[in-house]
Amino acid sequence: MELMVLLNALVTRLLFVLHSLIGVWRVTAVKKEPKYWLLALLNLLLCLETGLTLKFKQGRGYKWFSPAIFLYLICTVPSLWLLEIHHGTQYCGNEPGAVQVNVSNQDFNQSRDSSHGNEGTDHHIIQTAKVFVNQLSTICETVWTLALHQTFLLLLVVGRWLLPIGVEITRDQLSQLLLMFVGTAADILEFASETLDIEDVRKNYALINAILAVWTWSMLQFPLDLAVQHIGCKPSASARRIPSLLLCRYSAELWNIWVSLFIQDGPFFIVRSILMGHFRIFNQMLVFFTAKNVLVVTLQLYRLAVIMFDFRATILQKSRKGEVCCCPCEPYKARAHATSHHDNELKELVAFAPKEESQAPSDH
Repeated sequence: MELMVLLNALVTRLLFVLHSLIGVWRVTAVKKEPKYWLLALLNLLLCLETGLTLKFKQGRGYKWFSPAIFLYLICTVPSLWLLEIHHGTQYCGNEPGAVQVNVSNQDFNQSRDSSHGNEGTDHHIIQTAKVFVNQLSTICETVWTLALHQTFLLLLVVGRWLLPIGVEITRDQLSQLLLMFVGTAADILEFASETLDIEDVRKNYALINAILAVWTWSMLQFPLDLAVQHIGCKPSASARRIPSLLLCRYSAELWNIWVSLFIQDGPFFIVRSILMGHFRIFNQMLVFFTAKNVLVVTLQLYRLAVIMFDFRATILQKSRKGEVCCCPCEPYKARAHATSHHDNELKELVAFAPKEESQAPSDH
């Protein structure tokens, strides 16, 4: 096993575990109940996946699915749910957290100047760490929750970049996937922060759960890599199996359209429409992003129509030429069919030629 592959696999999963534990710590600190530390047991699944991946895949990933990213979602999403639900009861100012951190830094400088010797230095470091942790606990809860959301999405992108890729996916495909994930993460963060920060939404517990459910549903696209990979054509595919031919040629484009319509922009548009239509909640950003979702959905449907018309034209063109299939893997089959047909014609000509020669002398 290569050293860099092993290092990337372990470091990335370690970052996932640390971020998940920070989320569990925040839930325990907010709820003030030690039982929420049981959420940390979910990280055992990630540890198990690490061992299995190192043993059977030599640390590398899979073709269409990333178990590490999926298990990271399982470990972190419950903590963010609890923080967002508890978020509605928390009110704090904007500056006290920063002021207290500055004071702790001043105390740190003073204690550093007054400490002498190795024992004094070690004791000073421990005390400084305790003070720093205590000061972090006093930061406004809304700031903590937003920071966890931001770092969560950043780690999903960076972690997918650091995770070793499998032999089925190329670096070019990975770079395309990462660029897509950056835009997706920004849209998801905007959806969660913009809708959950509305005061009327915070007063409706059921609406908060619905928004968080849509947010969780949108996160499920991160473990999947189908957006940049084409499904391979099977040699047994025939011209009568039109859906198979369509997936064979446009699998990545169709997956992108499906994600946009049913996982991201479509559900986001439905939630924002309900907020404006049923709950009569209006603000400038809500209207803007609703219009943006409408535009994206419309463009995706237009793209789907273009693909269908192009596929239909290709099928008609191939059928006129007598070819069997338009799949990239089928030309060999079509050529073999054409060659066998040509051979049959030659056989017929050869069989017919001796008859003419045999009849010619008798007439003469």
